[in-house]
Amino acid sequence: MRNTAFFFLILLFSSCEKGINFKLNNADQKLVVEAQIETNQPPIVILSKSFNYFSKITRDQLANSFVRNADIWVSNGVKTHKLIEYSYKVDSTQLYYYSVNPADPLTSFTGEEGGSYSLKIVADSKEYNAVTTIPLLTKKVDSLWWAKAPQNPDTTKVVLKARITDPPQYGNYIRYFTRVNSQRFLAGENSVFDDQVLNGVTYNVDVDKGVDRNANTPADEKGFFHRGDTVTLKFCNIDKATYDFWRTMEFNYSSIGNPFSSPNKVLGNISNGALGYFGGYAPQFKSIIIPK
Repeated sequence: MRNTAFFFLILLFSSCEKGINFKLNNADQKLVVEAQIETNQPPIVILSKSFNYFSKITRDQLANSFVRNADIWVSNGVKTHKLIEYSYKVDSTQLYYYSVNPADPLTSFTGEEGGSYSLKIVADSKEYNAVTTIPLLTKKVDSLWWAKAPQNPDTTKVVLKARITDPPQYGNYIRYFTRVNSQRFLAGENSVFDDQVLNGVTYNVDVDKGVDRNANTPADEKGFFHRGDTVTLKFCNIDKATYDFWRTMEFNYSSIGNPFSSPNKVLGNISNGALGYFGGYAPQFKSIIIPK
């Protein structure tokens, strides 16, 4: 009798099921801005158009997404410089960015610690603005060292450790990158940190290897360096807006495909509904040679 009742309950609830179909609207294209300026370096701006969430991005679509022939100005409060467009080829794909005009040296400048900068973009008859600062280099790396990867049978793998000193005042934000040998700098999977917990102290921390998000890195390789590597740490002081952008962006990266993750909005600092950010970086570099 109990089994029969259970069977009828299953029929009852299964008969109440109803298919639900969602009709997803195509979102309007938006300008995507990736702009930065760091100490002793000129400003660099990359402009592109957004894709719909379920778009399949091909090499041609990527190449065609760049916004060309925009008018861009960057100011340090004393000089205002109009950037020009550059291009370079990666494999067979042409990429585009904007930076300083060498034919106009009187108004060009590089980033300085403690400086404030404004960005103005005119693209497709619309104007976009943003501001950023390059903080003073106050939160610093004192030293680097390495250790054997714990509980790992692969004896070639090591972990990188750093000793960090945080100043007494709250409100110090950092973003870090690593470079192995002569490869390019890559940001860590979780690359930004604040000082809400560890403030005004010197502490030791593990430094995970930067990740190439376009590569299928095996899970057992993530975070580790190897014997024989020469590792350079790029440790950047950043402002709150830059921190908020990358904090929310990296949360989105980590939650892709997770049905239980909370909805999250990426916090950019570009006006007029554009996506992206304009960020300032005060970098410190430290290197270590890990013996074979």
